[in-house]
Amino acid sequence: MSFIEKISPLQLDILKEIGNIGAGNAATSLSAILNRKIDMNVPTARIVSFDEMMEIAGGADHVVASVFLRIEGDVSGSMFFVLSLPVAQYLIREMAGDSAFSIESTPHAELALSCLQELGNILSGSYLSSLADFTQLNIFPSVPALSIDMVGATISYGLLELSQESDAVIVIDTVLVKDQLIGDSIDGHFFLLPDPEFFEIIFAALGLTADD
Repeated sequence: MSFIEKISPLQLDILKEIGNIGAGNAATSLSAILNRKIDMNVPTARIVSFDEMMEIAGGADHVVASVFLRIEGDVSGSMFFVLSLPVAQYLIREMAGDSAFSIESTPHAELALSCLQELGNILSGSYLSSLADFTQLNIFPSVPALSIDMVGATISYGLLELSQESDAVIVIDTVLVKDQLIGDSIDGHFFLLPDPEFFEIIFAALGLTADD
């Protein structure tokens, strides 16, 4: 059994709190990007299998927009920020100022894709910054890579190395509410795929042992 599958309730609570802080930072960043108030529902963090991760994102054949990046520094791993196509289209329209943009139409405009890539970079960076601040470790993201493809094809790249060590992943479900009066929301999934020793280093930095 790998370390990730032995995470205690206390350790999972800490991961949830880091996710909560990261989501708050993400909401602040998104508010600045869209120039409107963005509220946040408390995110959920859970440990799931690779197969469950695929289902959470809509199934292996479901087409999504995702931003992939590597976590580098004192710890390493992979992170995906996954959005449904309607949510991705809304955000691109708002950021690019192009109300006619359609994510279904190809080829996509370079500016539109750059907007989405930068959004994923900013929001993912919000989570990594909260993790770095929480642990006082040196943690930073690689240059992000954007993909609009089926979930199975998108995520399989990040599973190649990890699958040799574990079959579990941390999922942080985030709901950023852009208009509480009408309940309109921006839903996204952060999939954290830690490399071996990721959590040992994280929890050791927080003064926790495997038995806590």
